[in-house]
Amino acid sequence: MDRDVAAAQLAALDADRAALADRVLQPWWYDVLLGLLLFGFLASYAFDSLWVTFPALLVFCAALGVLVAAYKRISGVWASPSGRVMVPWGVLVLVVLVPAFVLAEGFDQHWVMVPAGAVLGIAVAVLSRLWGRAWVAELRGQQ
Repeated sequence: MDRDVAAAQLAALDADRAALADRVLQPWWYDVLLGLLLFGFLASYAFDSLWVTFPALLVFCAALGVLVAAYKRISGVWASPSGRVMVPWGVLVLVVLVPAFVLAEGFDQHWVMVPAGAVLGIAVAVLSRLWGRAWVAELRGQQ
């Protein structure tokens, strides 16, 4: 292979990577909706009724599907977050939800699911934004 051809191919790959970085960061409303959806679903547990929580679960799942489809349409790709994001997220979910479920189910304090949902809703929105920015930086070779 000719050295000039190889250099041209590397330049094309760099250009493709830069173009991908330009379009992979989700719009701000994506993070806001993701947080609101999680908050709404978790807060539905405060009603202590399957008639509220089950429809909230259906709305949550359907809306997540719409968000994923919108992101794929906007960016043309889909990527799952790395362990750098998922491990802290998993720890936070356990730290917030285990005590909340203990209070809600064991001590009949179902209201606690509202602040738990708010904490996790804000956290998922922030982590989503941070992960998106980190992915853009990685694609640009800044990480």
